[in-house]
Amino acid sequence: MIDLSTLPAGRPYIVLGLGRSGRSAARALRASGHKVWAWDDDLDTREAARAEAIPIINLRNRDLSAVAGLVLSPGIPHRHPVPHPLVRHAQASGCQIVGDGELLALAQPGAKCVGITGTNGKSTTTALIGHVVAAAGRTCAVGGNLGTPVLALETLGADGIYVLEMSSYQLELTPSLVFVVAVLLNVTPDHLDRHGGMNGYIAAKRQIFRRQGEGATAIVGVDDDVCRAIADELDGHSDARIVRISGRDTVAGGVYVRDGTLFDATISDAPRRVLDLSEAAALPGEHNAQNAAAAYAAARALGLNVADIAAAIRTFPGLSHRQERIAIIDGVAFVNDSKATNADAAARALACYGQIFWIAGGRPKEGGLEAIRPYLARIRHAFLIGEAMEGFAAWLDGQVAFTRCGTLQQAVAAAAAAARTAARRGDGNPVVLLSPACASFDQFTSFEARGQAFRNLVEALQ
Repeated sequence: MIDLSTLPAGRPYIVLGLGRSGRSAARALRASGHKVWAWDDDLDTREAARAEAIPIINLRNRDLSAVAGLVLSPGIPHRHPVPHPLVRHAQASGCQIVGDGELLALAQPGAKCVGITGTNGKSTTTALIGHVVAAAGRTCAVGGNLGTPVLALETLGADGIYVLEMSSYQLELTPSLVFVVAVLLNVTPDHLDRHGGMNGYIAAKRQIFRRQGEGATAIVGVDDDVCRAIADELDGHSDARIVRISGRDTVAGGVYVRDGTLFDATISDAPRRVLDLSEAAALPGEHNAQNAAAAYAAARALGLNVADIAAAIRTFPGLSHRQERIAIIDGVAFVNDSKATNADAAARALACYGQIFWIAGGRPKEGGLEAIRPYLARIRHAFLIGEAMEGFAAWLDGQVAFTRCGTLQQAVAAAAAAARTAARRGDGNPVVLLSPACASFDQFTSFEARGQAFRNLVEALQ
């Protein structure tokens, strides 16, 4: 747990939202001697927090002018589409509104932090960087938007490195945190309602590079137009070293992957061959090529040597719910990509396989399915679930055969039967792919819960 004892004392901190990050913030503040007023709109969540001895205070009509600050969970809107009522109350009282990462920055101003953001790939890249750093014998802690909340991490010494996945919501609430290495992978439309449109979303992502100066490194993916423009802007306005990366194209002076091989062109005029990514089994596809390039560039910026980085990338085990191969049954591979909560993420998975029985649907996001169009020929049949079922059916009609299944249980059964038939015919290498292109919240509490349900259903087939 992060030591917050150096924060100003004597005034209470509000913690709004008592999910994982909110509860960890409340625990860290209390363990460091600070008074906490906590609240969540959900009764069951409040009761669970109360059972952990977190003080629950109804703050609706309370005077907030004397509080130290409001620590806001990232899922709660503070600007768009409509600020939470307690946020408005705090703003009217002049109360500063921050995220848990801001408390880390204020309490540990000398901390060495690596930040990773992007619409897609940030969890894998964060975990991969952490894996590489740890394999090199460096002290590190990995968390943030991925897994362990920031304030639940251990307090590290002067040589320690925090490797933090940062969502757009978290970046907006962390004005003091400066990253010694900052990574922006890609930007495509997502969470637009929470940022007031695409321009607001881009501005939030760009804050990963805020206040970087000499000695810092900004790593920018240049496989999309938005990030290319950001890299060009940084070139003229940042004192940080700018490293461009790509998962598909040669980048002069950067780090890139061509024909499955990772190259480093930052060392000399002649690009150095680093690694054949076919040796990294947990990193299939072009999107993971960009993730590997980003992780390599970050590790080099931290001073790690090329051979150690390459060896660690080879041994990376991958992440649950990110193209996670669950089983091969009767010649059919079952792949859990529940983390693909938008069409761009699903497209990255579809690009990796050639004979796909696709399970898709959930709570739809803006943008629809247009991003998957280049991969429609790979889909043998789609099995549709959740609130997106009818919308996806209308879009796919006439392009891909589909079945309305409604639930994940029905979809897995139908997809498994169809894929097994294809396998018996010797029809390629069939894959049942859960890559929903949707949020999970219509039928599941999280993408992790959805992925675990898929795993359970697949294991029951054996």
